[in-house]
Amino acid sequence: MPFIEDMRNVEVIAPNFKRRLSGVTSTIIQLVPVQNRLGQKVSTLGPGLPDTLPKMRWRDLLSLWTAPPGRKARIWHARRNLEMLPAIVMRDLLRMKLKLVFTSASQRRHTGWTKFLISRMDAVIATSAKTASYLEVPSTVVMHGIDPARFSPPTDKPAAKAALGLDPAQNYAGCFGRVRHQKGTDLFVEAMIRLLPQRPDWSAIIAGRATAQHVNYENALKEKVRAAGLADRILFVGEHTNINDWYRALDLFVAPQRWEGFGLTPLEAMATGVAVVATDVGAFSEQIDTGTGILVEKDDLSAMTDATAALLDDNARRQSAGLRGQARALQNFLIENEARQVYRVYEQAASARN
Repeated sequence: MPFIEDMRNVEVIAPNFKRRLSGVTSTIIQLVPVQNRLGQKVSTLGPGLPDTLPKMRWRDLLSLWTAPPGRKARIWHARRNLEMLPAIVMRDLLRMKLKLVFTSASQRRHTGWTKFLISRMDAVIATSAKTASYLEVPSTVVMHGIDPARFSPPTDKPAAKAALGLDPAQNYAGCFGRVRHQKGTDLFVEAMIRLLPQRPDWSAIIAGRATAQHVNYENALKEKVRAAGLADRILFVGEHTNINDWYRALDLFVAPQRWEGFGLTPLEAMATGVAVVATDVGAFSEQIDTGTGILVEKDDLSAMTDATAALLDDNARRQSAGLRGQARALQNFLIENEARQVYRVYEQAASARN
């Protein structure tokens, strides 16, 4: 989609001031098209976003002294500190017609600087109840959602595996996301090294990229896999834009994170009909219930290995959890519902006085 030619058609600005792909960037990429489909007139601003999203130019910031037709101000929806600060300057010092919304996914006490920035917002969104508990201002919990048109079970799972060059006769456990210590990739690898030798019908897939500072970490894991004689069964497949196809090839998903802000991967797996083992971090405890998978304490390799083994070895339980997980994702975590709830917060911000 080309740059926005008429700023009068923009009522909401979604800035992205970070070039590298992150969870925040991914949220913007997935949510903005849905918001626009629902008539919310959202434009993005900044680097690192695909050309399919509507974009405004930096020079279009000069138009923010004028509100769009029928509105007293535009909404500026920040998701990082470096997106809140310029918005405060534009609204409070330059007197541009803006109302400021911030989404927080953090699950730790904020620094004094972040607290100050958040205190200047017109409305605040928390991505989970756990996140809201760390905020010292009123907030609205809006959990992230998934697109069921993108994340859905395959009609033919063996064919879905074959399409990716995988063995259609094998079962696959997967761990998707950035390859790094925080994400617990090493825990997944160690669990698979313990479990796979006794289960020749199972293999493992690690999908995701290791950024420059984590390449040595990834290489050490690959060497550990080679030393265990499992290089042909624990596969590092890298980063893929068609990650939904890789979910469709899975029979079990493991989310071994040590820390997470929200964490979409269990929801993406659930929507695809895949049972989940996850650590109790981020919003995972609010996503997963007893019938959709197993929740374990973070950094507990033994508990993760035991929970994973329980689902590897029980086909009926695993398949039932997959079906229940899909139903739960469709009932509670649709991205359209997220967009509608976010819009209600926009309306709240529009009516705020500052």
